[in-house]
Amino acid sequence: MTTAQRSRRKVRVGKVVSDRMEKTVVVSIERLVRHETYGRYVRRRTKFKVHDEKNECRVGDVIRFMETRPLSKDKRWRFVEFVERAR
Repeated sequence: MTTAQRSRRKVRVGKVVSDRMEKTVVVSIERLVRHETYGRYVRRRTKFKVHDEKNECRVGDVIRFMETRPLSKDKRWRFVEFVERAR
């Protein structure tokens, strides 16, 4: 795989909401969507299972993660770096 192909992979930033699994963290991304009928903004969350090889992510960390090949039934992302560590 060339670096040009690798750079086309999706990269996301989100907050770790669970670190109870071995080598896996659950990351949540929150976005505001305008309600079709009422026009009010509503929070929508998307959860991703992210591969964390060294088990270094903790709940509350903000991390950057990248798309990868399927690693398990629903794990298709891998940890890249910390954006902000939890206090």
